[in-house]
Amino acid sequence: MKTNNIPSYNESLQVAIRNYWELPSMSDYGINTFRYKDVARVIEKLHILFEQSGLKKGDRVALCGKNCSRWGMAFFATLTYGAVAVPILHEFHPSQVQDIVNHSESKLLFVGDKEWSSLQAEQMPGLVGALGLTDYQVLHANDEKLRDTRNNLNRLFGEKFPSSFRPEHVNYHVDSPDEMALINYTSGTTSNSKGVMIPYRALWSNLDFAIKEVGPFAKAGDRVLSMLPMAHMYGMAFEFTFEFHFGIHIHFLTKMASPTILLRALAEVKPVILIVVPLIIEKIVRGKIMPKLQDPKVKMLMRVPVIGNRIRAKVCDGLTQALGGNFYEVIIGGAALNKDVEQVLSDIGFRYTVGYGATECAPIISYTPFDQMVLGTCGRNVVHQELRIDSPDPEHIPGEILTRGLNVMLGYYKNEEATAAALDKDGWYHTGDLGVMDKQGFLFIKGRCKTMLLGANGQNIYPEEIEDKLSGKTLVAECLVVQRGEKIHGLVYPDLEQARKLGLSSSDIQAVMEQNRKELNTEIPGYAQLVAIHVMDKEFEKTPKKSIKRFLYQEKK
Repeated sequence: MKTNNIPSYNESLQVAIRNYWELPSMSDYGINTFRYKDVARVIEKLHILFEQSGLKKGDRVALCGKNCSRWGMAFFATLTYGAVAVPILHEFHPSQVQDIVNHSESKLLFVGDKEWSSLQAEQMPGLVGALGLTDYQVLHANDEKLRDTRNNLNRLFGEKFPSSFRPEHVNYHVDSPDEMALINYTSGTTSNSKGVMIPYRALWSNLDFAIKEVGPFAKAGDRVLSMLPMAHMYGMAFEFTFEFHFGIHIHFLTKMASPTILLRALAEVKPVILIVVPLIIEKIVRGKIMPKLQDPKVKMLMRVPVIGNRIRAKVCDGLTQALGGNFYEVIIGGAALNKDVEQVLSDIGFRYTVGYGATECAPIISYTPFDQMVLGTCGRNVVHQELRIDSPDPEHIPGEILTRGLNVMLGYYKNEEATAAALDKDGWYHTGDLGVMDKQGFLFIKGRCKTMLLGANGQNIYPEEIEDKLSGKTLVAECLVVQRGEKIHGLVYPDLEQARKLGLSSSDIQAVMEQNRKELNTEIPGYAQLVAIHVMDKEFEKTPKKSIKRFLYQEKK
C-alpha cells in the first residue's frame, strides 16, 4: 500500500495539544489531573533533558512501570523528540527487563520505583541514566550532566520560554511513514519475547481505524478508564494514544485494582468505551449473571416471550450499569472469549464486540461494531490492510491467517531469522493463527499453528476448541490441553474457593475432574478425546494480557 499520503503521527499529536490546550488530558485515578497544556510543558522539559543528555534522534528510550500519567507523557516526549520508545511490561522478570534494555540499546530508562528496586544498574551499562516515574527524579546516572540538567530543569525551561509557554510553541519531530516509532517486546504466549519494530505508519493506521470506528460515538471531554498495560499494544492504541489524539480524558488505574475499586472507578469515570480482555468479562458473567439465569424459576420465566425479554433486558441493564453505564460498546480482545460466556452476552443483548490483533500489527487486524457482530467471530478486515486465509478452501478448511498493509511491523529487532519466518517476500505477515473466513468476510479463529496437535491418524486437533468446552465444566478455573506422545491430556487449575465452600477434598476434586473428562469426551471427536485430566496445584503462569504461557507446559509431565 502507498505511504506517500500518510500524515505525520507527531503532527497529529501537536494538533491535539494545541486544540485541547485547556481540557483535562490524563489523570491518575483519585490522585491528580494534567491538562493538555500541562502535558505539553512536561514534554518540552523532557526534550530539554534529552538534548542536554546527548540523546539523538533514533536513540532508544525504555519505559517500564505501571500505567500512570508520567509514563504517558514520557512516551509522547520520546516520540515527539524523534527518539524510539521501548515500552517494557512491568510484569516481566527483572532479568528480562535488563535484557530488553540492553538488547534495544536504550540510552535512558523511565522506571517505576517498585520496578527499579529489583533492577541492577550495573547490569545495564549502556544506559546514560534512569529516571523515576514519580516525578522524573534521577535514580541513576552514568553522566553527571543528566543529574545537573534535571536539577536545573525549571530554570532551563524558563530561559527557553522567557515570556510564557503557548500553543504555538508546540513543534514536534515530523516523522515519516516507515520510520521506526517504537520497539515493543511481545509477552510470549508460545515463545520467548521478540522486539517488534513498529513504524509510524502502523501507529497512524490504528489511530485512523479508531477515529473512523470509535470517533462517531465519542467527543472531546469524554472519559475512558485505562486498565490494560500501556506497554502492550492493545492498551496503548485503544486506551491511551487514540484518546489523547481525540481529546478524551484518560483515567489511569495506577495500581492493581480489586473488584471493589474497579467497579467504583467505572461508576465514577463512566467511560465512553471499554477495552477489556476476556478474563474480566468472563469473571463477571460466571460470577454474577450465569447463576441468576440458571435458577430454575428464572429459566421457566425466560420461556415466556414477554417476561423473558424483560428479564434479559434487566440483566443486561444491570451489567451495563455495573460497568459505568455510559459506554456505547465493550471491545473484547487479547485472547479468545469463552463460547458459553459469549452466548450469554448475545442472549441478553449486551453491547459487545470481539476484535482480533497482534503486536506485529500495532495491533488491530479485524473488528466489527457490536450491532453488526456475528456470534463466534472476531469481526472483519479493518481499514488500510488486506486479510486472507492460507488455505485451499478458506471458508471450510482452516489455514494460517495472513495480513498485509500499513499496520504491519518492519520486522523483529536484531532477529533476521524470525523476521524472515513472519514476513514473506510479498509483504504478508504470517500471524501463526489458524482460521476460516465466511463469504461475508467474518473471521473465525480456530487456534494457533504452533499449538495445533496431530492425532494418531493425522487428524488436526485444535486444543483451544477443547479448552473452551472444558473451561465450562464443574470446578474448572483454568485449563490447557496438551499432547503426551500420541495421547491428549487436560491440565486443570481448579476453582479452590468453590471447592472449599462445598467441603471437597483433593480426591473429591480429582473425582469431579474425571467426571468432567467423561462428559467432555461425549462432546468431541474420538481422535481428540482426553485420556486424563491432571489437577494443577497452582495457577498457570500468564502474560500481562492474561493469556496462559502455553509453551511452558508443552513438555511438562
